[in-house]
Amino acid sequence: MKVAVIGAGNSGLISIKCCLDEGLEPTCYERSEDIGGLWRFTPEVESGRASIYESVVTNTSKEMMCYSDFPFPENFPNFLHNSKMLEYYKKFVEKFDLLKYIQFQTIVRSVKKHPSFSSTGQWEVTTEKNGKQDTTIFDAVLVCSGHHSDPYYPLEDFPGINTFKGEHFHSREYKNSKAFNGKRVVVVGMGNSGADIAVELSRTAAQVFLSTRRGSWVMSRVFEHGYPWDICFDTRFQNWLRNTLPTSFVIWLTEKKMNAWFDHANFGLQPRDSTQFKEPLFNDELPSRITCGYVVVKPDVTEFTETSLKFEDGTSVENIDVVIFATGYRFSFPFLDESIIKVKDNKISLYRNIFPENLEKPTLGVIGLIQPLGPIMSSSEIQARWVTRVFKGLCTLPPPDAIRKDIEKKKEIAMSRFGPRREHTIQVDYIEYLDELTTDIGCKPNILELLTKDPVLAFKIIFGPCTPAQFRLTGPGKWPIARKQIMTTWDRIMKPTKTRVVKSQDRSSMSVIFGVGGLCILALLLAVIMYKN
Repeated sequence: MKVAVIGAGNSGLISIKCCLDEGLEPTCYERSEDIGGLWRFTPEVESGRASIYESVVTNTSKEMMCYSDFPFPENFPNFLHNSKMLEYYKKFVEKFDLLKYIQFQTIVRSVKKHPSFSSTGQWEVTTEKNGKQDTTIFDAVLVCSGHHSDPYYPLEDFPGINTFKGEHFHSREYKNSKAFNGKRVVVVGMGNSGADIAVELSRTAAQVFLSTRRGSWVMSRVFEHGYPWDICFDTRFQNWLRNTLPTSFVIWLTEKKMNAWFDHANFGLQPRDSTQFKEPLFNDELPSRITCGYVVVKPDVTEFTETSLKFEDGTSVENIDVVIFATGYRFSFPFLDESIIKVKDNKISLYRNIFPENLEKPTLGVIGLIQPLGPIMSSSEIQARWVTRVFKGLCTLPPPDAIRKDIEKKKEIAMSRFGPRREHTIQVDYIEYLDELTTDIGCKPNILELLTKDPVLAFKIIFGPCTPAQFRLTGPGKWPIARKQIMTTWDRIMKPTKTRVVKSQDRSSMSVIFGVGGLCILALLLAVIMYKN
């Protein structure tokens, strides 16, 4: 079975491996000269592919985001610079010998149904390399082109932008802070990119203003007791609590937790509508830059003049040199006809965020078009493992009516949890989503069985981080050392930070001192009570 894989980034690479694991024949088309997709930094912006700034670091930690049977090297930091990500991908490609399946500098121009599609499910894939086009017939297609290459740049929403004499551009064009020394800069939009850029520019620019329409919760990568945030957040127990407790209580608890670091209202950052859970912003330095005055938070922009910007609260900032629009991205599939996949207002109808709703044969799937409250890499892997088994007929889809009902139900759930904003249309609950797919695959851990046979491991799975190795314990693709990988998770988390080892007896001594002190106080209280009696 021949499978076309479009893109050699995170989703494309794991899709190639999953095809090989199931005995399929993949051919991957990558428009650029190398692997890595989003995570391959280039000094220049390249047409048609994602563009990142030089300092980009992951927002999810290595233990949560690795491919399930290929962990990151132990000495890698918990959060990774883009160069480390690319290094990991190259190790992955080398380990599983994937390079020979990738055709570089090859653009996919069109993917059309073969005339016999209704019976064969085949596709005609037209590609272009060095100005020459070629069409190949495939039995299935995996679309792994990502959703960070087409910038959302709504200049029409900003009156007076055409009169502005300063420089303005989308954050996609930003690479580093070298050209902004001494300038007054406004960053419009407060997602992860907007906050990162504002913080970075605040070290060289004369002044940075950060404009946000709705605000955002800001989290540090360093969470409770110094552990990575997702190690503490993405556990089965925590996820069960969030989805079981009353919504009002969860909202209250979220606000309390988010404001434990700093009061968001005092920094002008508190979300306008906290009834929907907007994905938090991860930035370890933003509160410090704000409190030191290097970054000034402003509300939504209402108007541009030649040299200034006005905001919805009536204030304005003068003598602005540069405006950077960190207004996000939209996803599109220029090589597919709208009859196959139609995108409207950044909304799309895909069964389990993968299969087009009205496709007669399930032989085309989209990998990585999700925004989980957790790592995208492990999510893409589970998608690819499930889809390749669908291609082989080992997993089956429900009837069309059931598919449509499921899509509508998931849209309603997403709307109630995350709201109607365009940037939240592909947001999913990380653990809930993976469990749904892995149940079909047959690799979801059986916790009830583990409680009787291996209670220590069961405890780790319930209360510990939901790492990718959990889905290699059993079923298709079982990995012999998955249990060991889970049991040693905390060792690998601490290894890159414990570069100066503190003797454990110091801590033990303090525990003994506090323990003895507590017993003495308790004995004294008992003596006082007995004396009074």
